Amino acid sequence: MVLTVLIVGLAASTPREIAFSRLLPAAPALAAAMWPVFPTVLLGAFCFLFMIVLSLFHTDLGTQYTSAAIIAVTLAAAYGSHVRLQREEILFQVRLVADAAQKVLLRPLPRRIEDVEIESLYLAAQEQARIGGDFYEAIGTPHGVRLLIGDVRGKGLSAVGAASAVISCFREAAYDEPDLQGIIHRLETTITRHSDAFPTQDQPEHFATALLAEIPHGGGHIRLLNCGHPPPLIAHCGKVRLVEPSTPSPPLNLAALIGDRYWVDMVSFTPGDQLLLYTDGVSETRDHSGQFFPLPDWMRRQGAEQPRELLDRLHRDLLRHSGGRLDDDIAALALRCAGAQDRGAVGAEG
Repeated sequence: MVLTVLIVGLAASTPREIAFSRLLPAAPALAAAMWPVFPTVLLGAFCFLFMIVLSLFHTDLGTQYTSAAIIAVTLAAAYGSHVRLQREEILFQVRLVADAAQKVLLRPLPRRIEDVEIESLYLAAQEQARIGGDFYEAIGTPHGVRLLIGDVRGKGLSAVGAASAVISCFREAAYDEPDLQGIIHRLETTITRHSDAFPTQDQPEHFATALLAEIPHGGGHIRLLNCGHPPPLIAHCGKVRLVEPSTPSPPLNLAALIGDRYWVDMVSFTPGDQLLLYTDGVSETRDHSGQFFPLPDWMRRQGAEQPRELLDRLHRDLLRHSGGRLDDDIAALALRCAGAQDRGAVGAEG
């Protein structure tokens, strides 16, 4: 509208030889990119009426040709606006479906399960993406708090489908299986069947890294089963430890190639301790010079923050390190073992 007023003002105030009025067909064309159909047509009608008025005073400017151009451009702009609105509505519906799918695949986690405080972080590498191949879950079970984090190798809908299959299996197996090895065998079977049922041309077989964790009732320690996943970090009494597996276990859907033996490590996890689980998108975030994000050093510089504060700071520092651009999806879980003081505060609030 500002452009239209400017053109009209120039056409009325400048010598007729300059003929700024010939620029009027551009106004409805530009309006179609932002306005609905009816306002676009109204703007074209306004431009047309102005040309009629102008032709009454200047019959030698060729206003009839400009008027015809305004009519043609306005009709085309109205159609373009209609098509744009249709596509925006389709995109809006697709985003609603993607949001619903994300809530099913990566449903909001409870902020506290028994004596364990839990927070999550998920960042998609693509700006418009909602879900990807990274996944996580945390469930309170009769066997304690059980957690899963992993990363399906590959991109696109095929990776999302494999991640969904693994999470759905974990949600059932976490209740049923008495130990972590039983859960991982079921996850292995699930991703193998999914890969056979839904092969893709560029990736006939899916495989995924995964990390299972179990905090038994009463706490005191945590059991970890690492299947080719980046090792977690535990902060204990101001010291940070990178918990490498004592014996490597195969990633999901690779057991047939390198064996199906799985080992569980047990480490101390006492009140006040922090645990950070993450996918390789965190540790492999690069800066402009190609340097990886120094996650263990970063963790050592953090204090005894609450899990939400820790992940918020991680989010901010990852974006700063990468210059605001992520090359891979990122998922992280932050856990804190609540102490007696925390339990007392919760009881007082209740």
